[in-house]
Amino acid sequence: MLKIYNTLARDKQEFRPIDVSKVRMYVCGMTVYDYCHLGHARVMVVFDVVQRWLRASGYDVTYVRNITDIDDKIIKRAAENRESIHALTQRFIDAMHEDADALGVQRPDHEPRATQYIPQMLDMVAQLEQNGLAYQAADGDVNYAVRKFDGYGKLSGKSLEDLRAGERVEVDSNKHDPLDFVLWKHARPDEAAEVQWDSKWGKGRPGWHLECSAMGSELLGKHFDIHGGGADLQFPHHENEIAQSEGAHQCQYVNYWMHNGFVRVDNEKMSKSLGNFFTIREVLKKYDAEVVRFFILRAHYRSPLNYSDAHLDDAKGALTRLYTALKSVTAQAAAVGWNGDYALRFKDAMDDDFNTAEALAVLFDLANEVNRTQSPSAAAELKSLAGVLGLLQRDPQEFLQGGAGAGGLDDAAINALIESRIAAKKTKDFAEADRIRKDLLEAGIVLEDTPNGSTWRRA
Repeated sequence: MLKIYNTLARDKQEFRPIDVSKVRMYVCGMTVYDYCHLGHARVMVVFDVVQRWLRASGYDVTYVRNITDIDDKIIKRAAENRESIHALTQRFIDAMHEDADALGVQRPDHEPRATQYIPQMLDMVAQLEQNGLAYQAADGDVNYAVRKFDGYGKLSGKSLEDLRAGERVEVDSNKHDPLDFVLWKHARPDEAAEVQWDSKWGKGRPGWHLECSAMGSELLGKHFDIHGGGADLQFPHHENEIAQSEGAHQCQYVNYWMHNGFVRVDNEKMSKSLGNFFTIREVLKKYDAEVVRFFILRAHYRSPLNYSDAHLDDAKGALTRLYTALKSVTAQAAAVGWNGDYALRFKDAMDDDFNTAEALAVLFDLANEVNRTQSPSAAAELKSLAGVLGLLQRDPQEFLQGGAGAGGLDDAAINALIESRIAAKKTKDFAEADRIRKDLLEAGIVLEDTPNGSTWRRA
């Protein structure tokens, strides 16, 4: 049975959907005012694999990933660029889709934009006001009264005392309490009409936290199965979502909360605020998109992911080994049969909180069998299992010759094949060692064995 680490429970739990055959999942998507960076790539790839595995496990999945197309940063960037909000956001939505498509990320079933759900947001604010959890402040903003919601802090584990003014929140004299957060922002005189909507509290626009509560509830119901996002959203965004949704609807909002770990550069979180981020399209200029996807999946989704060229080079070499196993064996991916040893091990890994790192280890064991036996059925199983992760679906020759110019393999791929040949020789699999030498020679790479090891040169 599938087990998921539930941030709310701080434990790995058996997954039991509300409806036995269906799964409803919401993931916080992008705020579209700039190009997506590698941290965004991780969110997209991680939850793409989650929904793929749920579907492979037989569930009817409804997957929602929202787009935030109204936000302070968006308004600021549009003003700086002297362009409309719509023009700015549409441009970066298109760019986001290009990046996601390149990474093999399947489109969600629903991709709601915040500006399309203003009426639902206003209904939720009105309900919270009726339930005594919202109030209009002197400045015109409508705020959430945090101390009136008994469960506040249950997701992050933070107590109200931990959240004293001046530590995690800004002091605002218009709020009844410094912990209160905005639901509806009153219109500012300098803001364009396109970011103002009519409401009973006056013209304004929604607060960021409100958007996901309204869209999630509208598309998946007041109570659904899985809510995901990056670890940075756990507090305050997801904490505030719970307060809003449960405060308005008087029922549990989400059963399982999933959070992927940070992408780090030099042991610091990759982020725009720190200026140490790499956009997806910058990375894709240097590396094949499937290599980037493989790099993301090599780490468990809850673990930190350390970015460096060396790690991506290593990922490229590893993926090359898998494609090389398929190069000389005809294999057509087919429906996975879950009775074989490799398939069962793969399933056990994925059922253990989507452990893609262990699932990839199974693929390498299976690739070794393909190399040893040249079995078409083993190759087909390798391709089919990898397909669940969105990998190994291209023509092997196309991948092996890609990204290295007309000459074929690049240095990282060559060195990876040499390491595989060394490993084959150590296990006395001389047929495999000879096959690798032959493949390299066909690619224009000449191996020269010496007492100190193997060296290579381009023919």
